[in-house]
Amino acid sequence: MIDHGKIHPSKSLQNAIASMIEGNEEFVMIDEQRVVYEEIIKLSRKCQEDYKKRTVICKGGPGTGKSVIAVRLLAELTQEGQFVQYVSKNSAPRQVYAAKLKGTIKKSSVDNMFKGSGMYTEVGNNVINTLIVDEAHRLNEKSGMFRNMGENQIKEIIHASCCSVFFIDESQRVTMDDIGSIEEIRRWAETEGSEITEMELLSQFRCNGSNGYLAWVDDLLEIRETANYNLEGLDYEVRLCDDPEDVRSIIIEKNKASNRARILAGYCWNWPKENRRNSEYHDIQIGDFGISWNLDDGQAFAISDSSVNEAGCIHTTQGLEFDYVGVIIGDDIRYENGHVVTDFTKRARTDQSLKGIKKMYKSDPEKALERADEIIKNTYRTLMTRGMKGCYIYCTDPGLREYIRNRLDAVPNVQIRETK
Repeated sequence: MIDHGKIHPSKSLQNAIASMIEGNEEFVMIDEQRVVYEEIIKLSRKCQEDYKKRTVICKGGPGTGKSVIAVRLLAELTQEGQFVQYVSKNSAPRQVYAAKLKGTIKKSSVDNMFKGSGMYTEVGNNVINTLIVDEAHRLNEKSGMFRNMGENQIKEIIHASCCSVFFIDESQRVTMDDIGSIEEIRRWAETEGSEITEMELLSQFRCNGSNGYLAWVDDLLEIRETANYNLEGLDYEVRLCDDPEDVRSIIIEKNKASNRARILAGYCWNWPKENRRNSEYHDIQIGDFGISWNLDDGQAFAISDSSVNEAGCIHTTQGLEFDYVGVIIGDDIRYENGHVVTDFTKRARTDQSLKGIKKMYKSDPEKALERADEIIKNTYRTLMTRGMKGCYIYCTDPGLREYIRNRLDAVPNVQIRETK
């Protein structure tokens, strides 16, 4: 049981997070987002009144507002005096949201609100009022640098909190270690004696409010068949580029308005340790085009003023959104014999997403290829859906370029505009 709210946030922290949210368009909720938010608030408050453990599972695709609701919950429940933490496996969203607070409040207080998913291996039962887990599909079984700590991150999060909230999109699992699933959360909630509430966010607020682009991406990548073979009638800017330099030019121009445009790439190029702070070293080299991976300089890629000149990968951008993205698709996915195929051997050695796939391939080739196919396609699905207004694509595989061109040209009025 919670010891009657023994741990409370300071008043200055409560005020700081309130000011971060107030008047910030990024955190404005719309329609069903507000309904879900208010229901979770109600459930969390009930936990503090009757000390019963509750788990909320909120399912939603890219751009349905999961992160917006998560941050709003963090703010509101903190203001109410609860001890609340925002949890994510991926450090990128934590770094971005924490950076928006710093400068108005003590750094240690802010950092204590944003935690990695492996921090709860030894936390007692119901020590924390509410844990809000963003990108719950990215949760792992074991914790620690060597994956040798704890039993299961989902279990530990539910155990540590009176109210646990999981925002999840099972189609965004992008590494071999990702175990986050609705079924797994249900299983551990039942084990911990936690009451389960399930919700779903359906409306797409990114990509100019349309689910059509998401469905098109799924159909394009052969993740699932949809009725969206083309982009007819969609108010979303998509352009296929024949040169990665074109992608860079567009993104730099688009970024001038509000620093919300970024270049993203599949993890097919190594990220050597010795050059991670050297902007002159180009990790990604395609003909005459060269660009560094995001610099390891302590700055958050999503909000740094200089990172428009770098490329982000799945690990620095998942859970975040931009106005425009330029996506460089590498050699791990191509088009041949009438289908989109993947090739895990083309991933960079420095990428840990497919760690263990070669061993699996030796013992069960079919299972390994199926798992790699899911991870690679989910990775590009995630990268291609980070932009709210537009996506500019370059593929290293000529066959894939031609295939995407044909899909875009299938309807004359699809919005492929030259950018001045």
